[in-house]
Amino acid sequence: PAGRGGGLGRGDGEMKVLVSDRLHEAGLALLRREAEVDYRPGLHGEEFRRALSGADALIIRSGTRVTAEDLAFARRLRVIGRAGVGVNNVDLEAATEAGVLVVNVPDANTISAAEHTLALMLALARNIPAADADLRRGGWDRRAFTGVELRGKILGIIGLGRIGGTVARLAASFGMKVLAHDPYVSSHPTAELVELDRLLKEADFVTVHCPLNAQTRGLLGRREVALMKRGSYLINVARGGIVDEAALAESLRAGHLAGVAADVFSTEPPPPDHPLLRAPRTVLTPHLGASTEEALRRNAVVVAEQVLAVL
Repeated sequence: PAGRGGGLGRGDGEMKVLVSDRLHEAGLALLRREAEVDYRPGLHGEEFRRALSGADALIIRSGTRVTAEDLAFARRLRVIGRAGVGVNNVDLEAATEAGVLVVNVPDANTISAAEHTLALMLALARNIPAADADLRRGGWDRRAFTGVELRGKILGIIGLGRIGGTVARLAASFGMKVLAHDPYVSSHPTAELVELDRLLKEADFVTVHCPLNAQTRGLLGRREVALMKRGSYLINVARGGIVDEAALAESLRAGHLAGVAADVFSTEPPPPDHPLLRAPRTVLTPHLGASTEEALRRNAVVVAEQVLAVL
């Protein structure tokens, strides 16, 4: 039955959707046609729990963490919509026990994250951030920023899902040879599937595209970083915690790795004493993999449609 203003009825008024992270206006407009929207990005702590107690649905991005303690306050909650791919910021076991459905948007970020991976790879290969900073300081030292080409290099991709597969196709267009490691994939048209140790030993560039879970946390530790080819580069646009960031910093200072690019960190934002912030030859961005106008719009619209369908 219709609630107030033709919205989705509960019998005592409109369904209420709490949105606790920033969401594109296209998604908010879709929600507001069908439900009451409590839009408060940045909400946390007791204020978040009070708002959650009156919500039928919750929409989040990566900024909100939903714990079992939070869900204990959410007596009306029926669905959590994650406007993005990963759901590691939601206690899925507690949500399941509470009868709360968790939905996400697995495809919306694919192109943006894959393109950001290539952007970071090119920035490392051509020393773009360092050269830009030097030029602004009055420098003009072309020899100091001599880079390398991608063509003919070996790219190692860890995780060959939607994003990793797209990176493989883009890299092939640059003339790179692609090795990949993924225990759930048996073949790929543009990548040779290999064991992780071989990938690390042979690749000139290594890029990470697997989810963060119990199996992948710490997947690339000190041993794995030491296996990487001397003078190689590592790019992480997946999740912090998959790679040992201290080991990366040590390898950079020792001159073993030629460069590291990270869009994600084990703690976000990274604290001032984070090892990569003080390491040489790094390109660091603040979790921008999904931050394009197109991806933000797709995420918002699709998650809004999913949440409304559940309600």
